[in-house]
This record gives sequence, structure tokens and C-alpha cells, in this order.
Amino acid sequence: MCYDKRKGGGNLKFGIICVSDRCFRGECEDRSGPAIAQCVAPLSTENAYRLVPDEKEQISAAIAELADDFGADVIFTTGGTGFAPRDVTPEATKAVIDREAPGIAEAIRAQSLAITNKAMLSRAVSGLRGKTLIVNLPGSPKAVKESIEVVIDVLPHAVETMSGNTQNCGGNYGK
Repeated sequence: MCYDKRKGGGNLKFGIICVSDRCFRGECEDRSGPAIAQCVAPLSTENAYRLVPDEKEQISAAIAELADDFGADVIFTTGGTGFAPRDVTPEATKAVIDREAPGIAEAIRAQSLAITNKAMLSRAVSGLRGKTLIVNLPGSPKAVKESIEVVIDVLPHAVETMSGNTQNCGGNYGK
């Protein structure tokens, strides 16, 4: 289980983008996208899913569409964050975000390093496009679940502050 601390239901819209040439060509089944959906289910009112090849323009277009047209609060990408020549998800993400949110990717990498030293090979980024948070995740279902567990508790607060509600930020509780 990825999330069991929230009381009550969720009210966030999630975009899920699987970046994989092989899945896009039908050579294998995406298991990471469904893992994301399972992890965010307690927080989710609606999910939208896209499957794209490792092509920068198509990844960027999927992110923009889910942020701008679907109105996702959070978009998780899975795949394309490593060192392989076709791993371009971080570049595609940077092309469409307004501001980076490096603490999220850093926290995921730090936690992942406690599990495997290969985590240092991740080039994943996170950032904001308007009122949407975009988070790059690794391509394996196991790593997806481990990564989401790092950030799931802060997502409601992140979305709240992105919408402009900063009343509960920086120790302003109860003021």
C-alpha cells in the first residue's frame, strides 16, 4: 500500500504518463502507470493516462495537455529518466515547466539511495506548470511505489499552495 495516512477521501486530479518506446509499440505492457494509479487512488477523484514514446516533443505535449486541458493537479511521468540515449523525460519536462521544484526530486533520490546505489543515476526533475506539479519517476513499478511513498504526504499541501492558498504555510497555522 502506498498511502494509508489520509483520513477521508481525496480530491486531486492526477495525470499519469508512461514514457516507453517498447510499451508504445505494444511490445510489453505498462506496469508502472497502473502502479501510480494504485498509489494515488486514496487522494484521487480522477486520473488521466497517456502512453508516449521516448520522444521529447510527444512527452512535452502530453504534459502540457494534462496540465492545461485536463487540469491535473499532479502529473507523474514514469520512465525515461536514466542515462540511455533516448531517455529524454527530464528535458521534455524542463521544456514545459514554469519553475523547478528540485526538493521533490532530491528527496526521492535520497530515499532511493538508501535502497540502491543506482538511484544516483536518476536525472529526474520536478517542477510547476501553472497550478500543476509535475514529478518524474523511474520506470519500474517497484521504484514508482517507493518514490511516491516519499512525496504522497506533501501532495495535498503542495496543491493547496500552488492554488494560492498560503494561509497554512511557514508557521502561519491558526493566525
